[in-house]
Amino acid sequence: MRILSGIQPSGHLHLGNYFGAMRPQIELQNEHECFYFVANYHALTSLDDPEAMRQLTQEVAASYLALGLDPDRAVLFRQSDVPEVTELTWILSCVTPMGLLERCVSYKDKVAQGLSPNHGLFAYPVLQAADILIYRPQGVPVGQDQKQHVEVTQDIQEKFNHRYGPVFVRPEALIRPEVAVVPGIDGRKMSKSYGNAIELFAPAREVQKRIMSMVTDSTPVSEPKDPDRCNVFALLKLFASPEERRLWEDRYRRGGTGYGEAKKRLFELFMETLEPARKRFEELSRHPDQVEDVLREGGRFARSIAQATMEDVRKACGIVTARH
Repeated sequence: MRILSGIQPSGHLHLGNYFGAMRPQIELQNEHECFYFVANYHALTSLDDPEAMRQLTQEVAASYLALGLDPDRAVLFRQSDVPEVTELTWILSCVTPMGLLERCVSYKDKVAQGLSPNHGLFAYPVLQAADILIYRPQGVPVGQDQKQHVEVTQDIQEKFNHRYGPVFVRPEALIRPEVAVVPGIDGRKMSKSYGNAIELFAPAREVQKRIMSMVTDSTPVSEPKDPDRCNVFALLKLFASPEERRLWEDRYRRGGTGYGEAKKRLFELFMETLEPARKRFEELSRHPDQVEDVLREGGRFARSIAQATMEDVRKACGIVTARH
């Protein structure tokens, strides 16, 4: 099965990106044909600093490689290295109903967070559909809260195929129900835009400070606590083995364990789990040409597929271009 997904370089990557997207994506490379891209066109809706865009694009790619993505088994590339995707975006825009875009909750959420309601933010689901459809994947791994993105793409795919013929494959959402929403230090979903994230590759002292500042209730150390309502436990159980998870759950329910102990153990597990990736990330940061080589090669391969798709799209639409 061909798999397609991407991550915006709109900020430093954090535990929500890791558990919610990157780790399950990297696991899929062992069983499927995987295409993963750095969505720098999408990031323009929230990032207007050119230098930051360049740096964060490189950082996302280095993060994938540090966490275990193998360029021999998965294709890693920049969205902007495949310019055909923007051409397809316009063509898909011409079959996309306004009402479909108006129903997208992500646009409303981002405007509520203070982003300027520009056309790019409103129409980004069409670019997202182009990102997916141009590679003709069968599966798109997403969290439960992102299911609508794939449903919109399915709607656009159906509109195009109904008008012009069976050009595009219907992509299906691959939802991993065992991956819960990762809470931030304030209890809300971990997000760059909320400022509540624990970054994957931040200095150890900063990571420790963020973890120790996680919001908890005022239950005394001696009293029992509900692990299902604790942000610290929600993160701890993502790192811990099943045996250790059960141990901590029992300690919570018995009482006598303070949240500070759980936070200290969470920091230890963070470092134990991510230390190899953090070292690899530092190495790649010192050798950006290695990352660029992977992106360049991945972009060439991804573009060859996109170009073949666009030949079919243009033919179906009656779009004529000069032959060179």
